[in-house]
Amino acid sequence: MFRIAQYILPLIFSTLCLTNIPSYAEETKPALPTAFRVCADPNNLPFSHQNLSGFENKIAELIAKDLKLPIEYTWFPQRMGFIQTTLRKWSDDKGRFECDIVMGVPKGFDMTANTKAYYRSTYTLVYIKGSGWDDIKTPTDLLQLPPERKQQLKIGMFAPAPSVTWILKNGLMNQAVSYQIMNGDPNYYAGQVIEQDLVNKKLNMVFIWGPVAGYFANKLKGQQELVLLPLTSEADIQFDFAMAMGVRRGEPEWKNMIEQAIERNQPAINAILTDYHIPLVEPITSAENSK
Repeated sequence: MFRIAQYILPLIFSTLCLTNIPSYAEETKPALPTAFRVCADPNNLPFSHQNLSGFENKIAELIAKDLKLPIEYTWFPQRMGFIQTTLRKWSDDKGRFECDIVMGVPKGFDMTANTKAYYRSTYTLVYIKGSGWDDIKTPTDLLQLPPERKQQLKIGMFAPAPSVTWILKNGLMNQAVSYQIMNGDPNYYAGQVIEQDLVNKKLNMVFIWGPVAGYFANKLKGQQELVLLPLTSEADIQFDFAMAMGVRRGEPEWKNMIEQAIERNQPAINAILTDYHIPLVEPITSAENSK
């Protein structure tokens, strides 16, 4: 869930796209869901898509099958009000909330009750191999460039995000090209920055959340070879974040069911993440999630 992640990640993936107004009937104690109802963005690969091709879609299928529940979706772009319009929206006609789980939220996200983490990834610096920047082996190599080369740089970044802090800290704002996560176009997705602007040389490189980098690097194989440089957290900037599933507060039994399903299926979840080329920081094991 790139858009939520990106905002919380720096804050971190918190007030981002979500207002904190109490939803009608959230104080009531609902029965356990009779279906695995997922709140998801319809066009946000590699996370989710309405054609069910995202890795969060695949993990949702896995968990729903484990819980022996049919899977249903409420689709809404991850923009302002996503949580309020989906997870926390009560329907009098249906006698329930619109949906019951968000498949990807940062572990510290404060608008949901969060499960134990099921993966951890990190921000990544991406450039095209053979485009004149192959001597950059780590992000800090950018700081050692001679002034004339540094002036040539055009570095894409999403705001807000930890990469913005890093660029400001290291005096590279003149080289930065800023992109807003909450784009008003519902057809927009973060990977376009790689597929279009980086490939078409509008940018030399881009800082982007690891799952997006890994997925689109694999998608572009045969057309362009991308170099991915994962960022390591610094004393004052966190780049890697643990991701969890989010449910409503006040539903501990439902949350516990999800956590147990994650624990039972962690190896299969890891396999899905690997299939989607998600760069993982210390893959999470079933034993860790049982603690």
